[in-house]
Amino acid sequence: MTSIIAEEAKDLEGWIGQADVHSVYHALQQVNDTRREQGKRYPLPLVLIYLLLAKAAGETTLQATAEWIRLRADWLHEVLPQAGPRFPCAATYSNVLRAVDPVQLNQVLMDLLTRVRASERAEEEQRHVALDGKTLRGTQHHLAEDQAKMHQVSLYETQTGIVLTEHIVGDKENELSRIGEMLVPQWIKGRIVSADALHTQHAFCLGIQLAEGDYLLFAKGNQPTLQEDLRLFFREPPLDCLDWRTAQTCEKKHGRIETRELTASTELNDFLARPWSGIAQVFQVRRRVEKPLVCTQQIVYGFTSLTAAQAGPDRLLELIRAHWRIENRLHRRRDVTLQEDACQVRKGIAPRVLAILNSFLLALFDWLGVANVASQMRLFAARPVLAFRLFFLSLERIK
Repeated sequence: MTSIIAEEAKDLEGWIGQADVHSVYHALQQVNDTRREQGKRYPLPLVLIYLLLAKAAGETTLQATAEWIRLRADWLHEVLPQAGPRFPCAATYSNVLRAVDPVQLNQVLMDLLTRVRASERAEEEQRHVALDGKTLRGTQHHLAEDQAKMHQVSLYETQTGIVLTEHIVGDKENELSRIGEMLVPQWIKGRIVSADALHTQHAFCLGIQLAEGDYLLFAKGNQPTLQEDLRLFFREPPLDCLDWRTAQTCEKKHGRIETRELTASTELNDFLARPWSGIAQVFQVRRRVEKPLVCTQQIVYGFTSLTAAQAGPDRLLELIRAHWRIENRLHRRRDVTLQEDACQVRKGIAPRVLAILNSFLLALFDWLGVANVASQMRLFAARPVLAFRLFFLSLERIK
């Protein structure tokens, strides 16, 4: 195995100098390094690349990253001209992470993926982004002032896996207090924003409208009057109801049959227009799951600013299903596959920077069409030269 890696590594000699604007390594060179010049041994882009290489190979802690890099010192020296005789220890990685501007890092990395994926976008397609929060559990229950609890709120593009922007909610704040910073045309204009019931607020709908976007929201217990109005309407629709459209999907997988039926209507628009800015449709989703010995059913209500012409019942079902990709493809993968919840990096902004690197790596895997992230990481662990190609070769030439 070592001889194979060494042979493949010869093909990569000199790639650092040839890295162009669409390579990950070149993008990382744009990130500002706030460390003092005194005692700075390792360039910031190189340290971040070491982290990404180790993460791509399945390493989930800074100590494991340091060991993984050191064990590959011989061929790293062949491939990386910048690699010196020594490699960073775990403490150095932690110090470097605290010296990175997380907002700039996310912007640089996600802009790179956005440029590369631009050719894949349909010109008339309205992009869908999901809004949701995630607590970085490794930052909880620490008393030191530089080890504050972090709760991250992200705008996640469901088609591409790109995190457009993210914010950290303070210890004594909640998600709603920081959402206003994200509801700006830069992120919202021309997009469909979906969010869970926490964000079903009058101000949120107005903010989306002012930013020239559209929303899709759910009505649950935090808006009991709205939930009851929708429940009564769909349980006993008026006899003169002129708009009643339905769509249904049925899937059989994992030993169960899952049926989703959506009913949409515009009949309540006038009734709800005053409190809910821009409302254009209401809907009910009935989800039925049949297993060999049990059958469950769930009914959820919601509304959207998308007109019936923009999104019929089939499209609404697609959007609702796509919303949960932020949980299944981003948060769960970070928690389980990348073991983010178990990570004990907790000083300063280091946890936030690591979370951004995790999100970028998953977005990169989505772009490659990786269905099983854990399997792909095992491949990179066995043949790390493939990961080198991913981070140093122009992404436009990878596929």
